[in-house]
Amino acid sequence: MSTATAPTAAPAKKQGSGLFQGLQKVGRSLQLPIAVLPAAGILLRLGQDDVFGKDGLGWDKVAKVFATAGDAVFANLPLLFCVGIAIGFAKKADGSTALAALVGFLVYKNVLTAFPIADAQITKGADVAATYNDPKVLGGIVMGLIAAVTWQRFHRTKLPDWLGFFNGRRLVPILMAFIGTAVGVFFGLVWEPIGDVITNFGEWMTGLGAVGAGIFGAVNRALLPVGMHQFVNTVAWQEIGSFKDPSGAVWHGDLPRFFHGDPTAGQFMTGFFPIMMFALPAAALAITHAARPERRKAVGGMMLSLALTSFVTGITEPIEFAFMFIAPVLYVIHALLTALSMAVTWALGVHHGFSFSAGAIDYFLNWNLATKPWMIIPIGLVFAAVYYGVFRFAIIKWNLPTPGREPEEEVEDLTKA
Repeated sequence: MSTATAPTAAPAKKQGSGLFQGLQKVGRSLQLPIAVLPAAGILLRLGQDDVFGKDGLGWDKVAKVFATAGDAVFANLPLLFCVGIAIGFAKKADGSTALAALVGFLVYKNVLTAFPIADAQITKGADVAATYNDPKVLGGIVMGLIAAVTWQRFHRTKLPDWLGFFNGRRLVPILMAFIGTAVGVFFGLVWEPIGDVITNFGEWMTGLGAVGAGIFGAVNRALLPVGMHQFVNTVAWQEIGSFKDPSGAVWHGDLPRFFHGDPTAGQFMTGFFPIMMFALPAAALAITHAARPERRKAVGGMMLSLALTSFVTGITEPIEFAFMFIAPVLYVIHALLTALSMAVTWALGVHHGFSFSAGAIDYFLNWNLATKPWMIIPIGLVFAAVYYGVFRFAIIKWNLPTPGREPEEEVEDLTKA
């Protein structure tokens, strides 16, 4: 028999798999600009009256510096999302990718002003600025994706010798200037009805109150395993709702509204605190106690570090990935209980927010901006008890292979590896 084998055909790509992978990549690329938000939240918080301001240390000038610094990030979130996504989405991105995104966004942003909804007015006592269609963060995301795709397609392009100076990477920012013009014209003409749909959806979600908060919590956790939860996070935290602060600036999204003093903000953030600070650490304890005796010490050490990470910072993925795929029934329970926490906290009038995640750092740092923040502790303790009981019962009842309960041969393989 011949050792030669006929070449095998490449497996056919499943319909929609490319789109799904692309959406996952977009979701991952959103993490880069989102990582800037903690800096903005901390700076803005330090500039509040009760910290460095008149009701705190009384250092008004220092408070103004911090508040202005924090506002610089929040006011330019569309630009940050554009550049961050361009770098995160493009393969082997470099500085020219960021420059191309920046050029495209600046042109796009200025073109939008050529389509005013209402012209600027000079009135007695106040000047009214012109208003125009502005997709805000969503526009930044679109421009970032276009910049990434354009860079990947043209960053190695060779032009005729007499245009050789503009070869490759130098060509992409030029292309993005023209693309930014076209996108700006497009959004300037058609964004109004699209924006109305988003506004109406946001009003519908906020109008649902506790139910709306619960729906968001369930969808957020349901999309986490495939890395697409950042889509709904971006809409809820950066787009839904509007608030005019005392200076007259208008802020959109649950997160900026919370940090600029909107007492109605926090609908899509508050309920995560009981889960991340109390419930998931309790789930980690249940996994430890359900482990076999000879594995309990090793599992306990790992789960302790994961629980502390969740409690202090609100980073929950390490715990969730410990049971998400090997015991999906636990993850379904977790998603439903997260929805319940979101609904309960909002129904009880608890309003809280975070710049990074719902951990102890944000909980205490933003205490004075919150409404009834103390209630998160008893609510969290109740959810901790529920999580511990449900997780331990489910693991033992259905013999789920959570850490410490793997088959013996798997443990031996891991030990030898």
